[in-house]
Amino acid sequence: MIGQIRGIILEKQPPQLLVEVHGVGYEMDAPMSTFYQLPDVNQEVILFTHFIVREDAHHLYGFYTRDERLLFRTLLKVNGVGPRLALTILSSIVPEEFVRCVLHNDTASLVRLPGVGKKTAERLVIEMRDKLSDWCQSTGISTEAATLMKHEHHSRHQILQDAISALITLGYKQQEAGRMVTKIDDGSANSEELIRRALREMM
Repeated sequence: MIGQIRGIILEKQPPQLLVEVHGVGYEMDAPMSTFYQLPDVNQEVILFTHFIVREDAHHLYGFYTRDERLLFRTLLKVNGVGPRLALTILSSIVPEEFVRCVLHNDTASLVRLPGVGKKTAERLVIEMRDKLSDWCQSTGISTEAATLMKHEHHSRHQILQDAISALITLGYKQQEAGRMVTKIDDGSANSEELIRRALREMM
């Protein structure tokens, strides 16, 4: 079981990360809540990880905080919620707001998340309510996103395409993702900021 890694970030392509640890590059997926807090490429990072082994593939998931990983693992215990949907949920809503929705039976807000239908929203509330009842008291999740990443040296076109690709991976349709990114682009934001703005608009 791989529980934590410490290494140098080689690539950041939301939702995928490549981190080098003693000459070995680890590919992993991470939620946008983690990407907002990552240092620049070629900088050192410590990530808490969750390793899933299947017959056809091995998947590694990285998280900036233990609380993000805890919520991810709790989501996986819900019937019908797999790693991809759990990652999408963590990318689309801040942990405290998600916990609030569950504890207050706010299924109307949950169904706005990509990939979450009415039945899934109801299962999230029913199956996670008890697990999260003490969440706010026992965890220290930050309510604010970290300082925006510095502007990456990519062409504007590539930045827009990176943002659109990430939104598609998170469950949005290509046309919807392209339209939203174009709408919110101000010509200066990097791909991660565009993704964050788009997710807020779609919510």
